[in-house]
Amino acid sequence: MSDDDAGTSFGGLTPGAGASATGDGLRRRRRRRLGRAGIAAAVLVVGAAGAGWAVYAKLDGNITADEAAAAELARYEKERPTALVRGARNVLVIGSDSRSGDGNGRYGRDDGTERSDTTILLHLAAGRDSATAVSLPRDLMVDVPGCRRPDGSRTAPAFEQFNHAFEAGGSACTVRTVEKLTGIRVDHHVVVDFQGFKEMIDALDGVEVCLRKPVDDEDAGLRLPAGRVTLDGEQALGYVRARKSLGDGSDTDRMDRQQRFLGALVNKVQSNDVLLNPVKLYPVLDAATSSLTTDPELASLRSLYDLARGLRDIPTARVQFLTVPRESYAGDPNRDQLARPGAEKLFTRLRTDEPVTVEAAAEAENGADTPAGSAAPRAPGADDSPAPTFSGNTAAQDVCG
Repeated sequence: MSDDDAGTSFGGLTPGAGASATGDGLRRRRRRRLGRAGIAAAVLVVGAAGAGWAVYAKLDGNITADEAAAAELARYEKERPTALVRGARNVLVIGSDSRSGDGNGRYGRDDGTERSDTTILLHLAAGRDSATAVSLPRDLMVDVPGCRRPDGSRTAPAFEQFNHAFEAGGSACTVRTVEKLTGIRVDHHVVVDFQGFKEMIDALDGVEVCLRKPVDDEDAGLRLPAGRVTLDGEQALGYVRARKSLGDGSDTDRMDRQQRFLGALVNKVQSNDVLLNPVKLYPVLDAATSSLTTDPELASLRSLYDLARGLRDIPTARVQFLTVPRESYAGDPNRDQLARPGAEKLFTRLRTDEPVTVEAAAEAENGADTPAGSAAPRAPGADDSPAPTFSGNTAAQDVCG
């Protein structure tokens, strides 16, 4: 008797086409169907896992490890500052103005020299309840240590503009210069290029900014109306780099604009429309990781995730942007120098992981009335013991506020 015949009799009847089949044969057939369904489900799970691993491997492989900088920094470990607060992290973000790469040639001749177009020291509090981004002006006069050039030769120590450090010795020289200037240990560094910045903004479907008046700047490639405008990648790059048509043409005004843009960018990335939508999140991650060169410890998707994981719950009001307190350099009014004691107060608070408070400066047409990053004025005779307040903005501020 076959499996299909065995046990098919019920009350002396053999089920036919219209009868309800029961018994061992039916149970065996159900088990076979369930087995085939289980195998199919397992194949789908394995396939999904394989696709997930392929995506992970792709994103992980996008990141470039800055091995040369790590080796150079290791040579000077004894002279580097000591981290004072366990769990706090300081990340130096360097925007490179390299002209190499697809589409970057329009921003200037590719002579093989990279310069730091924008440099930001990002402090992440140990409790991950705040993030403070401090812009360092390109024209700030600083002591640049002797650094190793790409060809293996070494530069002599010099008192130069800040962006000379990256040009002379790349990210390692910039890290050492920042540490010498601030006394703050730089735990990680990240270099982002023009092309990666544009692609990330495009992957986000643009970022909204607010323009107080129309912009028509041929050099920056900008032709925009007044009011709320959503910038694509090319427009966003022109917006954060423009000098002639936006503000007063100073680096101060440009840094203010960059900080407001970064605040808007944080808002866009934190929105559920991006973070909870894999279709949108993947191209953002692909563009972001493709543009990054980081220290080896940070050069993996897992390490970046671990760093970013604690940032998801920081309120936008506690994501702060300011420029290091500075003033005109005595030897050249077109250059800057640190404004003391404001700068030292800021560095001390970052070094010891104390809260930093910022408040918006009164804004004029396309710019601030007071220098961004300077300590807010206090009433005559006021006690200096309260925590200082610095001029800046937060990611919570409305772009048209």
